[in-house]
Amino acid sequence: MKTYIRRREKNDQLVVLFGGWGSDENVFIPLCRDDFDFILFYNYSADEALVLPEMKTYNRITVIGWSIGVWAAEYLSPKTGIKADLNIAVNGTPLPADDRYGIPLSMFEGTLNNITEENMSKFYHRMFGDKKTYLLNSERIPHRSVKSLHDELRWLYNRIMEQKEPGFKWDYAVISESDRIFPAKNLKSYWGKADETHKVIVPFPHYLFHKWESYNDFISFVLNYDKKGRKKK
Repeated sequence: MKTYIRRREKNDQLVVLFGGWGSDENVFIPLCRDDFDFILFYNYSADEALVLPEMKTYNRITVIGWSIGVWAAEYLSPKTGIKADLNIAVNGTPLPADDRYGIPLSMFEGTLNNITEENMSKFYHRMFGDKKTYLLNSERIPHRSVKSLHDELRWLYNRIMEQKEPGFKWDYAVISESDRIFPAKNLKSYWGKADETHKVIVPFPHYLFHKWESYNDFISFVLNYDKKGRKKK
């Protein structure tokens, strides 16, 4: 697993993000600002030791799991020892390879068996939703080798098949109705049975962070969302 850390001594807020498969820091750095600390976990199969800074006292720690990062947050949080005040799942579920609650298994295995540069370009197009959005966010496209992508997805597949029952408490689940990676109906099916989790339904693609200037803006949107998609008064 790789770790990206951004710290400022004066900050009293921390955002911890578990990225999805195939991602790197380019996908997430654009939302970093100087008013909060940031830790990113990604490329889960990378043979690197877990690196964490000495934890200081924060007024708020927010964990965001995006895509397969929702599963990764549940799987890896015991190893990080990070205790969050707020947990937000974004376009993913704790059952990421599942016909009903995640990516259909045939699609997941088909991706695993057909990772090429051409297919990854198609994958990133779907991730951003369409060609226009993909091109507008070209600086956020990950720079990963085909081998690293295959190694990571194989590692994820093996761990996911071994997983125990989910046991993580997610405060919010953000669901994109235009998601072309995790079918929206599967996201809604899983989170619909999680009564303790507030649902946030948005008309965006799988990757949606480009809609906000910073993670604090995104977190504020989630906290102030009601069922009609309006900000609370």
